[in-house]
Amino acid sequence: MRTFIDNDNLTGKHRDFFQVLMDAIPMHIDQIDTLIEPHLDRGGDRVDPVEQAILRLGTYELRFDQSVPTSVVIDEAIDLAKTFGSEHGYRYVNGVLDKVAKAVRE
Repeated sequence: MRTFIDNDNLTGKHRDFFQVLMDAIPMHIDQIDTLIEPHLDRGGDRVDPVEQAILRLGTYELRFDQSVPTSVVIDEAIDLAKTFGSEHGYRYVNGVLDKVAKAVRE
């Protein structure tokens, strides 16, 4: 059975980075959610699952991978939300990650 990581479009350094994220995010999920929670306007259990995954990914990068510029993290999260999230979910992702970035990078 093929998995997402086996996708032919996910190769080389992108595949390696994706694998790092898939291994690291679950190990830090409690800390990631703690960083996100104060910036939500609703309980974390009420956030769309796709948007929650994007917020976790972005927050992980903001907190644990300082080599990725803040603007790149947020732009990539917005692109993911526009592609896979609800119609206006990218706005929510943008707003929350802006606040998370200020809290963890300044």
